[in-house]
Amino acid sequence: MEFASTRIITDDVARLVGFYERVTGVRADWATEDFAEIRTPGATLAIGSTRTVPLFAPGSARPAANHSAIIEFLVPDVDAAYRDLAGSDFVNEPTTMPWGNRSLLLRDPDGTLVNLFTPVTAAARERFAAPSRK
Repeated sequence: MEFASTRIITDDVARLVGFYERVTGVRADWATEDFAEIRTPGATLAIGSTRTVPLFAPGSARPAANHSAIIEFLVPDVDAAYRDLAGSDFVNEPTTMPWGNRSLLLRDPDGTLVNLFTPVTAAARERFAAPSRK
């Protein structure tokens, strides 16, 4: 089995795609006006319209209702990202976590938590330099 992507359902695909393009610096690949993907070397973030939900199971997903997941992006410099994303809905300022990552938590336009992080300790840098992460 291979992990393919994480998908977010939204009422406003263009708005959410614009946010994630700004956060990642990656242009989205659009399949239709109801579906786009942000493809990074480590993962793909899919963004789908509420109009796609009935194709799977009517009522099975609701936009802007996430309170349990955090989408995370490894960035070269979390402090620079904080400056570059001025005006975003920040939950905290860059903070060094006990596990060695410097992290910045913010919310996307639908309220989903997004964590941008940079490994700053030797152990954390080693964890993210492993061959499986390249």
